[in-house]
Amino acid sequence: MELDALDWALLRELQHDARQTNRDLAAKTGVSPSTSLERVKSLRERGVIGGYHAALDLSAVGRPVQALISVRIRPPSRPVIEGFREWAAQLPETIGLFVTSGPFDFLIHVAVPDVNGLYAFVIDRLTERREVADVQSTMVYEHVQSRAITAPAARRRTG
Repeated sequence: MELDALDWALLRELQHDARQTNRDLAAKTGVSPSTSLERVKSLRERGVIGGYHAALDLSAVGRPVQALISVRIRPPSRPVIEGFREWAAQLPETIGLFVTSGPFDFLIHVAVPDVNGLYAFVIDRLTERREVADVQSTMVYEHVQSRAITAPAARRRTG
């Protein structure tokens, strides 16, 4: 899908603040409000913008401890992988889930109230699942998030 400079400018601004008015968005990107409105509508219709979300402060909601948990599933069949994926994605502690290649099949990003909550999650939830063959947990000290995807750098011409 081809995105031009205006599309990228609109996306950058919306990723920074999706709650701003269309008038403010238009002013920041140097276009008329009607142009801004039509472009954003087009980006939604083309599936580039999939929704708008609230960013939560995990400490403020009582889940300040984060961890990345690698999980190996056995047997590694499609039904077993899909079943585990659906189960793990629905857990209240899960804030991110990746199906991966390599020695582990999943990487689960969790947020819990404390270290005891993490221990209970791993021991009482994950390892009790029959298909879970191995689990490795890594505590997160700091989660630095990139808030925006930017336009790719222009290709350099050689000649």
